Amino acid sequence: MSQISIPLNIKKGRLVTSKKVTEAINSYVSMLMRTSRHITSIDPEFGFVFNNLKFENFNEKEGVVSGSDSGSNSLTDGLYGKKISGTSKNLNTFAAELKEAISQYEKRLTDVSVNMTYIREERRIYMNIKGTILATKEPYRYATTIKVWH
Repeated sequence: MSQISIPLNIKKGRLVTSKKVTEAINSYVSMLMRTSRHITSIDPEFGFVFNNLKFENFNEKEGVVSGSDSGSNSLTDGLYGKKISGTSKNLNTFAAELKEAISQYEKRLTDVSVNMTYIREERRIYMNIKGTILATKEPYRYATTIKVWH
């Protein structure tokens, strides 16, 4: 079964497809992770909320994001104090937020788990996503990094 490639690409008047479901899922998860929430008008909840925090204060010692004293903001409520490093089993982590987004938007995966590790010296967050491809029951693994903005 062919999968639509992301980003969308057209050749000879047709959408480019991929025979490999893993490649298509990787592309979709990558797009989901790099999209800020409330940026797409058709579905404001699409994306990874961590990207909405680029202008907030990042406490490297504690591994948390905190806001300024400018008051409440519906985009960031409940996010301050969440740990960057951790697994999706702990609800007080951004890994849990990412797992929720993947579970909601990538229906080809089941049993999703996410592990995020912040490496202070590199200013990078290492992310490992695991799950099962629903159609084939094969294990799924995807690893990537995000550069921290401060």
